[in-house]
Amino acid sequence: MIDDFAENGLLAKAIDGFVPREPQRNMASKVSESIKKKHSLVVEAGTGTGKTFAYLVPALRSDKKVILSTGSKNLQEQLFSKDLPIIKKALNYTGKIALLKGRANYLCLERLYHQYAAAGDLDKELRVDLVRVKNWSIKTKDGDISKCTTVTEENLIWPILTSTNDNCLGSDCEHYSDCYVVKARKRALNADVVVVNHHLFLADVVVKDTGFGELIPKADVMIFDEAHQLPDLACHYFGEQLTSRQLFDLAKEINLVYRTEVKDMSQLQQCADKLQKCTQDLRIVINQQPPKGNLRFLFNQEAVKKEISYLVDALDFCHEVLLLTVGRSTTLDNCFERINQYNTLLKRLQETNVTGFSYWYESSHNYFVFALTPLSVADKFTELLTQRKGSWIFTSATLSVDNQLDYFTKRLGLADADSLILESPFDYINQTILCVPRYIPSPNEQGNAEKLANILLPVIEANNGRCFFLCTSYAMMNALAKQFRKLTKLPVLVQGETSKVKLLEQFIHTGNALLIATSSFWEGIDVRGDTLSCVIIDKLPFTSPDDPLIKARMEDCQMQGGDAFNDVQLPEAVITLKQGVGRLIRHHNDRGAIIICDNRLVMRPYGATFINSLPPSPRTRDINKVINFLITKKLNDNR
Repeated sequence: MIDDFAENGLLAKAIDGFVPREPQRNMASKVSESIKKKHSLVVEAGTGTGKTFAYLVPALRSDKKVILSTGSKNLQEQLFSKDLPIIKKALNYTGKIALLKGRANYLCLERLYHQYAAAGDLDKELRVDLVRVKNWSIKTKDGDISKCTTVTEENLIWPILTSTNDNCLGSDCEHYSDCYVVKARKRALNADVVVVNHHLFLADVVVKDTGFGELIPKADVMIFDEAHQLPDLACHYFGEQLTSRQLFDLAKEINLVYRTEVKDMSQLQQCADKLQKCTQDLRIVINQQPPKGNLRFLFNQEAVKKEISYLVDALDFCHEVLLLTVGRSTTLDNCFERINQYNTLLKRLQETNVTGFSYWYESSHNYFVFALTPLSVADKFTELLTQRKGSWIFTSATLSVDNQLDYFTKRLGLADADSLILESPFDYINQTILCVPRYIPSPNEQGNAEKLANILLPVIEANNGRCFFLCTSYAMMNALAKQFRKLTKLPVLVQGETSKVKLLEQFIHTGNALLIATSSFWEGIDVRGDTLSCVIIDKLPFTSPDDPLIKARMEDCQMQGGDAFNDVQLPEAVITLKQGVGRLIRHHNDRGAIIICDNRLVMRPYGATFINSLPPSPRTRDINKVINFLITKKLNDNR
């Protein structure tokens, strides 16, 4: 198998420009060994290792059933459409490969026909989109909404025409035999390699909420790429949530059935309207509170208590009415089950004295979320690994903190897993420079956006844009955008002003832009070459201690005698910073500067933990040295 990665191996013969890399061969060897021994493995593979091929080759060579799980739908598509076909061809692999997405990615025929029957309830634009989807539904073979060219994936019609675990009728649905989700699952069941994403994997395996769980016992190998996302995602999936959307959808569903199937029961409309009104009133009251916080605090507010009691009354009224309709409509039977489920969940959420969980809420002008999240999933994840025998392989470029993998392995209970840290083959000593500028304002100083813009403008203009400015908050992002648009004629692109995909396209196409962004651009973005040669980070990405989940984890850590800052806040910030810094060097020929605008990196003892966790770039505090580095780079490029 190792010969596949040799200078004259199968990969070199099949892939133009393939360069053998020792870290890639080491990783492939370790993955192959873990598959043979049916053992767990945790691998941090630095950027440029070629980790995707390093796990795909031994996985396909194993002749076993393989589940490949990625961090996002975009990475899932890339793995399925780009990486797997290359390896399949190189190895002459003859097994079946399937892509499986979550149910929200497939058109639901039941909901399409229901909405078509009551289309008058939609506004004019949505009615036009409904007709477009109906026309597309006649032609599509797999119902994948990303392939509908007449209606974009962001269109508001899709949440109406796709199912959720709550409203899916399962085998009771009259369209079950034609269901696109069922067909996708059948393809996955018959495949040798199945590509999923972490959200789908956890929803189906942990919560078992979509029937996908039957696939997993038959898999011998589970590989998680971008595995650093798993602990937080697992916490959420092992927890429970009640949202305003669930309640609004329930009310709409009851109303829809009244107008299309059970027209003789006007009480259906009455109970649905009451549920909708109570949910809306509760949302208005919650919006007068901070946008996120502790449920214990929220449920102690008199105004909120009052509205919660009205919501319980509305759910009870729905229960009484739908009890009279049992058996008359499959959809109403499903709604009846959901009413009981939401009632039980609401009571559970109000039991905020149960230990071991974070009780939190989030809200905006158009939604709210009530949630309880376990503070640790180590026991549950260990149990999952014990139940599903086989090889479990976890990999990412950012798993270690200060060259240790303990933070990741402890959170998932992977005490017995083998581990491996592979440094990036990139030459960071010559390819990069790291700067913490002198005279920068402290992170929370008033007017710091204006000061940072003035200090950094010479660097950005010397580099002719080609820069990501990654921010830790929307407030800083917007303040910096305002300043830079005053100060420079370079194109200034800002996250949120168009879609992420279009923003990246604009950045690459213009060739001299400054892109100012927050969380979603810190990871999963791959811009190679000269287009991106400077990454600036506004401050160390510590999660606010007011964040309810982090706060609860810190309190729990202290109760167990740990150090909340060193054991929770610091490792989280290190991994996030590594992700942001990792946007810069994506290829052997890339060169550029990393600027971190936070004196704590050099002034506080914990700064060493960050520095030791980053690639070994030469360091300076002099902005002019950064400018010289970038200008020299530009001169060399032009020769």
